[in-house]
Amino acid sequence: MKETKRIIKLFEDLYEGSPWIDVTIMGTLENITAEQAAKRVLAKHNSIWEIVNHLVMWRLTVLQRMQGTVVVFPDNNYFEPVKDTSESAWKTTLEKFNDSQQKWIDFLKTFSENDFEKLVQNKTMTYYEHIHGIIQHDAYHLGQITLLAKITTKNN
Repeated sequence: MKETKRIIKLFEDLYEGSPWIDVTIMGTLENITAEQAAKRVLAKHNSIWEIVNHLVMWRLTVLQRMQGTVVVFPDNNYFEPVKDTSESAWKTTLEKFNDSQQKWIDFLKTFSENDFEKLVQNKTMTYYEHIHGIIQHDAYHLGQITLLAKITTKNN
């Protein structure tokens, strides 16, 4: 259970704790308005909101995979245009992110460390690699969100 506790701490720190990178997901997102989140800074690139939706869907999809569900990934890689760009819709998006966080923490609290080295259904990566992969994925996109937030703040 020692390693699981360390992994939970990594999830919690990156989400809203004290990660090594000194930037958190919620610390960043809670300061972004719906208008900023919806703004497309570069024409052919994703908005903050689209990235957040992508993160939520990947978190849930990888969690489903970890729980044994065979998942077919969509061609759009979970990047879809946001139709409702209201503040209430943004709040709902943040609640979905929070829900995905809680689902991961709940899952990890019951996960057996004996299964870390087992291969997930794709037979190429272990459960341990999937768990760390989703944390790395979050951190990667957090960097993008942080940069886009700085740009949209300057342009407002």
